[in-house]
Amino acid sequence: MPAYCEVALPVPLDRTFTYAVREGEQITRGARVIAPFRNEKLIGVITATEATAPTDFEAKYLEAVLDDEPLLSEHLLTLAEWIAGYYLAPLGEVLRGMLPLMAEVRRVVYYRITDFGRDKLAGSIDGDGEAAASRASRKRSEKAGPNEEKFSLERRVLERLASGEPVNVSTLRTATSASLPVLAAMLRKKWIVRETAASERDARRTERFAVLVPDTRLPNLTKLQQAILAELAANGGELPLAELRRRELPSSTLQTLVRRELIRIEERPAVFRLGGIESPAAPLTLNESQFDALASIVSHFGAFHTFLLHGVTGSGKTAVYLKAMQRALDRGQSAILLVPEIGLTPQMVGLLDAAFGQRVALLHSALTPEERTEQWRRIHRGDAPIVVGTRSAIFAPAPNLGLILVDEEHDQSYKQEETPRYNARDVAVMRAKLTGAVVVLGSATPSLESWQNSVQGKYTRIEMNDRVKNRPLPEVELIDMRREFQETGQEQLFSRSLVDQTRESLDRGEQAIILLNRRGYSFAVICRACGQKLECQNCAIALTHHKPSSEDQIARAGQRLECHYCGFKRIVPSKCPNCESEHLYYLGAGSQQGEERLTEIFPGARIGRMDRDTVRGRHDLEHLLARLHSGEINLLVGTQMIAKGHDIHGVTLVGVVGCDHALSMPDFRAAERVFQLMTQVSGRAGRGELPGRVVVQTYYPDHYAIIAASTHDYASFAERELKYRRWMHYPPFGVLANILIQSEKLEETAGWSAEIGKWFQSTAPEGIRVLGPCTAPIARIKNVYRFHIILKAASRKSLNAALRGALVHADEAGIPRRNIIVDVDAQRLM
Repeated sequence: MPAYCEVALPVPLDRTFTYAVREGEQITRGARVIAPFRNEKLIGVITATEATAPTDFEAKYLEAVLDDEPLLSEHLLTLAEWIAGYYLAPLGEVLRGMLPLMAEVRRVVYYRITDFGRDKLAGSIDGDGEAAASRASRKRSEKAGPNEEKFSLERRVLERLASGEPVNVSTLRTATSASLPVLAAMLRKKWIVRETAASERDARRTERFAVLVPDTRLPNLTKLQQAILAELAANGGELPLAELRRRELPSSTLQTLVRRELIRIEERPAVFRLGGIESPAAPLTLNESQFDALASIVSHFGAFHTFLLHGVTGSGKTAVYLKAMQRALDRGQSAILLVPEIGLTPQMVGLLDAAFGQRVALLHSALTPEERTEQWRRIHRGDAPIVVGTRSAIFAPAPNLGLILVDEEHDQSYKQEETPRYNARDVAVMRAKLTGAVVVLGSATPSLESWQNSVQGKYTRIEMNDRVKNRPLPEVELIDMRREFQETGQEQLFSRSLVDQTRESLDRGEQAIILLNRRGYSFAVICRACGQKLECQNCAIALTHHKPSSEDQIARAGQRLECHYCGFKRIVPSKCPNCESEHLYYLGAGSQQGEERLTEIFPGARIGRMDRDTVRGRHDLEHLLARLHSGEINLLVGTQMIAKGHDIHGVTLVGVVGCDHALSMPDFRAAERVFQLMTQVSGRAGRGELPGRVVVQTYYPDHYAIIAASTHDYASFAERELKYRRWMHYPPFGVLANILIQSEKLEETAGWSAEIGKWFQSTAPEGIRVLGPCTAPIARIKNVYRFHIILKAASRKSLNAALRGALVHADEAGIPRRNIIVDVDAQRLM
């Protein structure tokens, strides 16, 4: 009799699957396997090795067992089970996020024709296909319409698959010119089926080097050949080929030198480079508050304990992190440092590289699959006991984990916005509890949930109220934009005070930063005649107006409208699509328009812009920040990216423009987010020897969040905001979840949400308050309609029971699980 095991697969089903194990195969809990599932071959994780034989079906055999030893420790498996239970996420999808090792598996997608496809192909050739035959007899010069073109592509696909043999996707697309959307449409019509195969592959990265051949007599050489040899000689006799290409030295010339045996090519294991901005090691001495903070943290090593490190901006929290990690290393323990977005913190990476060198591993989504696999393996082997990364780094397989640090713990980037929808900050606390580690949550503006936990004594609060070297916090000036309009009679993007103070700072040779927290040139385009707003064709959201980046393309035809949700783009029309009026109005200003206005006001300034349009990857940001650190840029404008973690000592002035628009958003966290953003960006000023100043433009100068941020008074803000939260039973005085129901058909979405809403009205446990169902604030994204139901409860136990009951009812009502998203502790209600 074969043995059986339970396997968690990355599918949207809340269960594991039973598989048979072939004789001689060794299985262990926590190891990866390749398992057949429908027409797919999926990578799963064994969760139980002594499963019983199923009685109602015949279990399939595992395709392959990939690991002799478990890749996930027992505490990580327990953590995965906790995440699956707490966030109501399928266990297989949680485990997939814990194992970023897809580079070790080669997956090939195949397509095969179905009986429906054969019928369609036969009908297009004879019998029922007279219309198709007459169409084929038309003159080839006649231009085919979109439907004819699509049918022609589909027919070519069916003809290519007619033999019945599966064809891999790349071969099929090359042979037929069919796009992936065409194949997806044929799948929906059931003319073809999709299959996958999976097998192991070697994911080790290699790098090719050009190496000088020693003691070689040099013949006559061209100037380019001499240049290559000179470059190699100047760099110790060798250089990576990629580096030679970056220096624009021709590969054909290099091959000539190889043939003449003056250079040889060697392939070596690739060396991963952290990157980041080069920084000196952290100072050896700490001030009194830093030393006290470090002593408190270190005194609890060896047992679970949670600290909230509340330090004002510039108080030296990073130095405490580095010293604490060094103490963990001295004890033979490993440490994990989480940062909100790795692309926004190259300075942190530079500090870690200077302090710990090759003992540091980096984990984040911008790495290639091969790089992530390499870093994960280094951590698993114990070669890199210091781990830094974004939220997924909390799952790093660090052995003997002693310390977890969560920098900027308030940042909403720690909340994953796709399944599993975990919050890395809370997962960090649970992982520390399971492993007996110390966890430190650091921020100048802690989340109110963490603050309240420190008030109740669940977390130990450490205060760092002074900046390093007793530097003063920046003075903040509030500019009432209502009065500004009354006095000037014009709607200006930048106030007179901000312009004057920016000019004074630049004239003194100092640097300035201006926060304009909107991408693009204008928020929206509206027709003045009919009021129609130009919206995305896929999403119920206004398109953002962008100008071309090239200065010589300023004609309307070079401009574009872009959706920041699905990426849809179109040119700016000359007339309103609804009424054909030419009177189009561009509403609001984004960072791109801010850069243009600043260029007009300060023609001699060296201006840079930091937003998602100028910073596509971490290397772009590193280059931009290096220019800022060196003084090449003296005026920087950008979105909230400029507010996080940057330590530029030359910045003495910070301007805040349009930050308070979020106060009008239908979100109970709006005031908290405005306070946090204002405080964080204000903290970029005055971090060097010169004092800083902040100018805040606002239409709500009397709002308590604005006033508290202007006086750097977190305690008063927290007291006022917590009073409101307590009245309304919002977190941290209640728990909240958002159920999102979605479908490509509006009728389905409305019907399914009504069905779940009725269940809550009749069956939901006592103490659950149900808001909805109703259309989500953004009713359609990527052609998917969205309704939501918000649940508020006093206890997590009752909320969890209600959510589980709703999912069981939805399953019984025939609502597919993939069309329901449950977001526990939701950060966004959009």
